[in-house]
Amino acid sequence: MSNHTAVSTFLLWGFSSFPQLQNLLFVVIFFSHVTILVANVSIMVAIKLSHNLHTPMYYFLFGLSFSETCTTMVILPHVLVDLLSESKTISLPECATQMFFFFGLAANNCFIMAAMSYDRYFAILSPLHYHTLMIRKICFKLMAASCVVGFLISLCITMTVFNLSFCDSNNIQHFFCDISPVVHLACGYTSHHEMAIFMLSTFVLVGSFILIIIPYVFIVSIVVKMPSAKGRYKAFLTCSSHLTVVSLHYGFASFVYFRSKDSDAFYEDMLLAVTYTVLTPLLNPTTYSLRKKEMQTALRKVLGSVIKNFPQLTNKKAPNIKKTEH
Repeated sequence: MSNHTAVSTFLLWGFSSFPQLQNLLFVVIFFSHVTILVANVSIMVAIKLSHNLHTPMYYFLFGLSFSETCTTMVILPHVLVDLLSESKTISLPECATQMFFFFGLAANNCFIMAAMSYDRYFAILSPLHYHTLMIRKICFKLMAASCVVGFLISLCITMTVFNLSFCDSNNIQHFFCDISPVVHLACGYTSHHEMAIFMLSTFVLVGSFILIIIPYVFIVSIVVKMPSAKGRYKAFLTCSSHLTVVSLHYGFASFVYFRSKDSDAFYEDMLLAVTYTVLTPLLNPTTYSLRKKEMQTALRKVLGSVIKNFPQLTNKKAPNIKKTEH
């Protein structure tokens, strides 16, 4: 990579277009980041500690929450530093690493959602045999496969992008190293590179979306044949949260990656990127888990346990403090 590159650092110039909003953006993104971390970590702790949540659906939700948390950790801390800094620089290796982990985790999210759709299909098709069909071992294999495939594709994209030569401007019109604003700085970028990146991105977004649609076609055929309206309503509730998350995730991502590009599109892409780096991770915990009574009960128990044990922890520390002072 170093043999072909004349640029060693990039400038993430995205939010610099709004100098009067730097402080406000920092506050909003900081509290959004903290909320994302608290919500997703709470969900993972609740699933881990609550035995009644040790079911296939919540195994997948645990994996999705963990992946969403890692995705925001790849992007948002660096954004917060840039909002307080004047340099806003990122080295070429850091930029490549950020792109690799961001796209790998994003692809992992897509394939986990695809696995969740098959989980919903078996839950509706055969509720009595659901726990024997979707055992923990199968769930872990599906999540492992999602991770491996996602990061392999991300590695191919990252290598394609950073094997290009960057010899002109180093100003990235974005707040992180996304694919489109980076490749448009490369002077060796050809239609062959563009086609390769497009095909790999399409495989992730369209391929995983097709994997989601297939079980839902069968789900619809099952639901239509249900004799009672109550059964159809219950089946709809079983899938509603997953469908909402899928719609948000794929709606924003596909609009950014598949729409036609022009010279003025970077600002629109940057604003849209805020939705799937900040807004979507904020909405996913609420949409997918906090609406469910089992999760609400588990979270109340975890929160109650923390509040109950907090005075005991402070009392244990108190004698040590007094001895030190004495």
